[in-house]
Amino acid sequence: MRFARWVFAAAGIYGFISLPPLYFIERLVTPPLSHPEYYYGFIGTAMAFQVLFLTVARDPVRLRPAMPACIVEKLTFVVALAWLQVQGRIAMPLPIFGAIDLMWAVLFVAAYLRTAKD
Repeated sequence: MRFARWVFAAAGIYGFISLPPLYFIERLVTPPLSHPEYYYGFIGTAMAFQVLFLTVARDPVRLRPAMPACIVEKLTFVVALAWLQVQGRIAMPLPIFGAIDLMWAVLFVAAYLRTAKD
């Protein structure tokens, strides 16, 4: 249980540090966004999941059923970036952020499996 607490707390803290700056850099995105509502919707949804990560960290055993949703949240970004990379539609540093989310997904799976044994 200690492992799951650490993983989900660290993920939530990381998200609350890395996501808010995105609210202020929309004008730097190139090419300019044709649908900024998707951009801001992505950030808002991601921020909501940071709250879920911190909530799971407080009681991983009771909230174990929420962990698969947390894993899916991380993997959707990884899969989307991989698909866009195959098509040649993204450039650095986006694959780095995909790798970070993949790392969190793997840690979430490990926490899910370890919590079952606690």
